[in-house]
Formats: sequence, structure tokens, C-alpha cells
Amino acid sequence: MYDAVIIGAGVTGCAAARELSRYRLNICVLEKEEDICAGTSKANSGLVHAGFDAEPGTLKARMNVLGNRKIDALSGELDIPFRRNGAVVLCREGQDEAGLVRLMEQGHKNGVPDLRLLRGEELHRMIPAAADDVKAALLAPGAGIVCPFRMTAGLAENACTNGVEFWMDCPVKRIEKHEDGYCLDTGKGKVFTRCVINAAGVYADVFNNMVSEELLRITPRRGEYLLLDKRAGSFTQRTIFQMPGPMGKGVLITPTIHGNLLVGPTAQDTEDREAVCTTAEGLLKVQKKGMDGIRDLPLHETITSFAGLRAHEDGGDFVIGEAKGAPGFFNAAGIESPGLSAAPAIGCELAEMTATYLKARKNQEFTAVQKNIFSAAQASAEELSLKIRENPAYGNVICRCETVTEGEIIEAIRRKPGARSLDGVKRRTRAGMGRCQSGFCMPKVMEILCRELDLDPLKVTKAGGTSYLLNGYSGKAGGQ
Repeated sequence: MYDAVIIGAGVTGCAAARELSRYRLNICVLEKEEDICAGTSKANSGLVHAGFDAEPGTLKARMNVLGNRKIDALSGELDIPFRRNGAVVLCREGQDEAGLVRLMEQGHKNGVPDLRLLRGEELHRMIPAAADDVKAALLAPGAGIVCPFRMTAGLAENACTNGVEFWMDCPVKRIEKHEDGYCLDTGKGKVFTRCVINAAGVYADVFNNMVSEELLRITPRRGEYLLLDKRAGSFTQRTIFQMPGPMGKGVLITPTIHGNLLVGPTAQDTEDREAVCTTAEGLLKVQKKGMDGIRDLPLHETITSFAGLRAHEDGGDFVIGEAKGAPGFFNAAGIESPGLSAAPAIGCELAEMTATYLKARKNQEFTAVQKNIFSAAQASAEELSLKIRENPAYGNVICRCETVTEGEIIEAIRRKPGARSLDGVKRRTRAGMGRCQSGFCMPKVMEILCRELDLDPLKVTKAGGTSYLLNGYSGKAGGQ
């Protein structure tokens, strides 16, 4: 019997786990994939939105602005790469400039500071990439860029440090209400709990509808992206938005916290909750829309493409709180953009609701600090030399594109919750995220995974499940 079970190990679920570990409770997180950060949280823009886009009075607006305010302290505690680079919304000739004014007024109502309009020489000096037909722009200096992988991992690792259990490859199949809580039928047997936090992304409506009198409906909304090489990373210092439309903020251009350039996403509704494939049509749309109002976008520097799903609820807002007719069942549903920005605030909200329901006491032994994996690429020569003297594995470079060492990969695997696949290593260390996209480092990373996890090479996967990297070689004479 757990006090609280969290369904979903994305950024929202991990934020809730970390904040709930501030209380003396028995908590576990159930994740259907083989790793944390394997759903919506792994495939997004990596933005900390300022908060001017959401309609005043909505949970999206409140959670976005609160999350934005919390990110500075959180990035310090959990060693999360974060920078306030600022964002702009472009208005071109023929577009209604009143739309920018409405966004600015909306932002003021939401409590977003320092918003202002740019025009003329100042606009083109601050946004050199803007085309000649861009006549005005809204500037939001408080917007930022963050590493979504490290943000999720930092929250999960800190939750583990404070006693939270993580169960991977553990899909929830059915939930039953009991007098004293809930029974969750999972891929690893039955789990009993007094409370449930439903942070299941595009599946959150499925679990809500098993127990609640008020049904939810989530439509997965696919977004496709292009990632450009670090040689294109200086194309813009600020995140550039187009005027928003009915399906969201549209295709944006942003530097990433690690120095790449990101262009996307599209917005296409789908019934398939696993539709994370890219399409020729979608990527062509990213290219065309990305060039609207922009000069000389270096699309020839593209090194990969990817797609993610946002959980769009029919009501258009976040659904946060106790489900109707289901005491102790707390939803975090419909967490689409600006979900990453809002996650620190949503985690606090869910933890407070759950702790109040359980009449929980504070955990006096809670520790808020969690260091990131040592990075040879970011270390000074003196720091690296000291680390190599402590452990020579930090001097053995495995991924040359991103300068990731054997020591970092071993550390990523041994941490809790640790990497168990090629993508798990990639998200924690950036091994394989460079220009060659694992072309050279993959065999070495596989070798380290086999050694550390005592795996047969045929069992090493790209991303869990049956995504095996090798096929048909038994390792024995006569094998096929």
C-alpha cells in the first residue's frame, strides 16, 4: 500500500514526485516506457514561455507565470541548464498589429513583466534575422530556454534521493476505486494506494474516465521539428514566434540551451496516441513556415528531425485537481504547451493537494539539491584534469561530436533512475546528439551498456521495448 502513486514519469509527473517527497509519504511513480522523459517531455521546444499567450484567468496562464518565476531557483537546485534569452513575436506587413497589442495586454493581465513593442531600427538591430517586411514585434525578455531532458532527470533523481520509487516498463491497465483508495492493475501486478496523481500525458483522459463522473477527452496533437547543427546556433539569440493561430503559437525558431538551432513545430491532430513519426508533408511545412518573416534561415544545416505529441483537452485548458466523484484522484491532464514552463508550478500544486488530502507531515530530511552529471565539454581544463586523476574514464572520449566521455556514460547508467538504452544515455549525456547522430559513438555506448547492465548485445535497445539495435547474430559458432 502506497500513500501516493503517480502515473507518468514525464516532466509533470517527476515534478509532482519531487515536490511530494517534501512530505513523509510512501510514493512511487509508474511509467509504461523503459525510462523517464520518454513521451511528450522528450520532444518539445525546450522553452520557458513568458506567459503572454495564455488567456487570462486560465490555469495555463497562472501555471505558466508561476512556473516561469520558479525556474531560476529550480535550475540552481537541480543543476539544470537554463538561460533567459528573451522571445519575440513578429508582425509582418499585411498582418494586424493590433494582435501584438492584444498579446501585450493579455500578458500584463497575466502578470508578465517588461513586455514592450519593437519597431524600426531597434527591431532589426535586436532581431537581425527578421526580414524587411517585419514591421513590429512584441518583446518578452523573461522568456527562456532550458534543457527538458535534464529538467526531467533532475526532478526524478531528486525525487529518488528523497525516497520515491520509480517502476519502469510498468503500464497501468485498469484502475478500481476501493473504500480506502485505489487498486492499479499494472504490467507488474496490482498496486494499492490511498491517492493517485494522473500525469499520463496523452493517456490522462483514459485513466480519469476509469474513475471519474466527469469524462475528459484528449486529442493528441503532433508537432514536427527540424534540429540544425551548432554551426547554425548563432543565427538568432532570441526565440522567434510568428503571430499565433487557432492551433497554437505556430512554427518558431529558437536557439537551444546546448547551442543548436530548432525550427518547428507543426500542429496536426491525430487519433493515434503513439504517432510520433515525422512526415514529408510536415517537415516541408516546417521549412516553409520557418522562413516566414525570416531572412537566410540555414536549413541546409539540418542534422535530424523528430516529432512529439501534445495532449490537447477539449476544454482547451489544463485540468488540474481532484477528479469529480473520485476522492484522492488528482488530475494533471491536458498538459500541452506551456506545460514544460508550468511544470514546476503544477508539481507544487499537485503535491499540496495530495498532502492536504493525506494530512501528511513535512519530511525534515528532504534535500533540494541534485548535481548534474559531470560534463567534460563544459568543464575547465583544471576541472577536467582533476576529474581524470580521480577516474581515468573521464579522459576517454566516446562521443566526439559532443565531447562525452566514458565516465559520464557510466555515471548516467548508475544513477537512479538510470539510463538503460541508447536514448536514455543520449538524453542524460548528449552522446549521439551531435552532427553524426550516433553514427560513430553508438557501438561504444552499446558496449558500455552491456558491461554496466550485464546485457547480451542482442538485448540492447534504442528506446526500450523491441527497438533492438542488433539482429540475427547469436555470438556463437553457427549462429544466424
